[in-house]
This record gives sequence, structure tokens and C-alpha cells, in this order.
Amino acid sequence: MNTQTKLMRNAYATHTDYSDFKGLIPNNPHFVPSNVDGICERKGKFLVMEWKRDGEKVSKGQQILLQSLAALHNFMVVIIYGDTDNETRIGKFYIVQPTGSCILAGNGINMFKEYYRTWYDWADGK
Repeated sequence: MNTQTKLMRNAYATHTDYSDFKGLIPNNPHFVPSNVDGICERKGKFLVMEWKRDGEKVSKGQQILLQSLAALHNFMVVIIYGDTDNETRIGKFYIVQPTGSCILAGNGINMFKEYYRTWYDWADGK
């Protein structure tokens, strides 16, 4: 068991390594799958959540993916800075715009919980 797995509340959660895909597309050798950390669906509306630790950057490929998802009808995309290692800790969170820019939506777990409930009400048609 590696150190990162020991820190996580879910010891069975893993990180998928896509390095074997690097170079498979000769004219775009860095084209590899990406992941998102969470996705919710309610009545055909989606909330995509990408978690980053403090100081962790969003890669160029992931920026393109998140922006493309944000541009889709009925998709909301948020980037959350924090972690869930021992307890859920959220610093700031941002809404990704279809243009790729990010708007600060709030900070702290309580504000994110409120955002989550507001998203659910919107998706539920309330």
C-alpha cells in the first residue's frame, strides 16, 4: 500500500495510470484519457467536479476537457481546491465557464454544500 492510499479515507480508491496510452496517436502523442473526480446527474443535467490539492495545477488537456464539458447544455463544471483524505476539506471552488475562465463560487465546505443543494434544485426544476 502506497502512502497516498494510506491517507485516503477509502483505502481502495486508486489513481488510474494512463501512461501506456502516451504515444498511441502519432500526430498527437500526448493525447491520453483524463478523469474527473465526481459527476452527478439529475433529470439530464450534470454536475462535474474536479478536485485539486492546494497548489496542484490543472493540466492543459484537462483544461480543454473541462471547458468543453462546461460548454455543453445542462453541464455545470466546478474545480474544488481541497481534499478528502481524513475529512472533507474545501478551500475555494470555481465554476468553469464555456470560455475556459473560472469564476470564484465560494470557499469552505459549507458554501460548497449550499452550492450542491442549489445545483440539485436547479436540476430538479425547482
